[in-house]
Amino acid sequence: MKTTTKGVHSRRRLRYAVPAGIVSASLFLAACGGGDTGDGSTGEGGDKASGGAPAADVLDKASGVTTVAFWHAMDGTNAEALTKLVTDFNAQNTGKIEVKATYAGKYDDAITKYKAAIQSKSTPDVIQIYDIGTRFMIDAKQTIPMQSFIERDKLDVTDLQPNITGYYSIDDKLNSMPFNTSMPVLYYNKSLFKAAGLDPEKPPQDLAAIRTAAEKLSKKGGGPADYGFGAAIYGWLLEQFIATDGKEYCDQGNGRDGKATKVLFDQPEAVEVVKWWQQMVKDGYAANTGRDTKAAQAAFKSGQLAITLESTGQLGGYSKAAKEGGWELGAANYPHIKAGTEGGPIIGGASLWINGENHEDANKEAAWRFVKFLADPKSQAQWHIGTGYFPISKGALEEPADVTYRKANPLFDVAVQQLENTKLSKATQGCLLGVMPQARKASEDGLEAALNGTDPQQAMTKAAESLSAQIKQYNDSVG
Repeated sequence: MKTTTKGVHSRRRLRYAVPAGIVSASLFLAACGGGDTGDGSTGEGGDKASGGAPAADVLDKASGVTTVAFWHAMDGTNAEALTKLVTDFNAQNTGKIEVKATYAGKYDDAITKYKAAIQSKSTPDVIQIYDIGTRFMIDAKQTIPMQSFIERDKLDVTDLQPNITGYYSIDDKLNSMPFNTSMPVLYYNKSLFKAAGLDPEKPPQDLAAIRTAAEKLSKKGGGPADYGFGAAIYGWLLEQFIATDGKEYCDQGNGRDGKATKVLFDQPEAVEVVKWWQQMVKDGYAANTGRDTKAAQAAFKSGQLAITLESTGQLGGYSKAAKEGGWELGAANYPHIKAGTEGGPIIGGASLWINGENHEDANKEAAWRFVKFLADPKSQAQWHIGTGYFPISKGALEEPADVTYRKANPLFDVAVQQLENTKLSKATQGCLLGVMPQARKASEDGLEAALNGTDPQQAMTKAAESLSAQIKQYNDSVG
């Protein structure tokens, strides 16, 4: 198999009200059976079932049809595209493997359901879990690392995009297979740029440049837009600024040298972003659209905002709005805090995990064959075209259908180049933290407080400190 990684699509906007799934981890994680340590080996107390890949020929020796229970979090158009892939796989494996896909709810719901399944020893063979659930999935010790299958088969995975697999890897060991991937980019209204006397081919690429452009774009400065800039109060965006500056979001090497013990979004660089954002709103050059991402999206689509930050998944919706509204859409790399700094954005989305604990060897192998099928260039091209998610496979971008798709959607190549040009580092891999959903919400609390007038440093420090007890509780629960 050769798999390539590139992904672009709608990163789901989750409102982490009470992330019951991960908050309650301490109640049962210590009781979970053995399994992987996240590095392809079997953890203390683990067993062959969950620790490593079975023999490669177990499925060939199995009689009848092996059923693969697959839980996912896709709905709407995405679910339709996924159903087509499942149907194609089943057709290719008639009489041997049948994948039964089940919608497990949105991301938070899916991981909560999975935790209940661990307790009842009824986990599915394969499950799709969002990126920020990665640390929990490793610590739960229920799954077989993808690296175990890869090494068993001596599989060539050079086709997989390293900046995507990097998120789900520790010490170059791949824990799960990326599936649906998104990236953040800067979107801007080229028509408003022209009306403001700005060069529409030179979008701003750092905070100072956004400020300069916003002053000319905003109604406050006599410009054509209500506001030059606006984006949702969304923790993912703050994470991106920290990464583009080459800084880490949490300690212990972004949770990759050991269990993270604290978040770092109150560091000077992050506070600089918050202070800049606060001043932009205060001066009337940026809109405060709140935490509802749909509000920021609607404001940009209607021309109220000239510049915004969003997932690549919004490309389709923004392109449609531009066409219907008679204006021209532009896209550029995610901005840096300051010009010339090293770093790049972090991918988002979800990945696929193969469960080993309490699963038969034939099911593990059938699950692996299904995961390989989904990672194949042809499957990834089909998935990309059908959903807009970024393909994890380099080869997918060379598939004729995908080439045609990108010719019709040229702005997508902005994200392709951004991904390829981002140097993989612990900063761009992203933070692995057992309470990452809570951390993201806390950062939003801090940013929102600042936009409403609180001192930026004070707001972010308070937000970061609010996580201390939760992080300790989680780490104590997993040892």
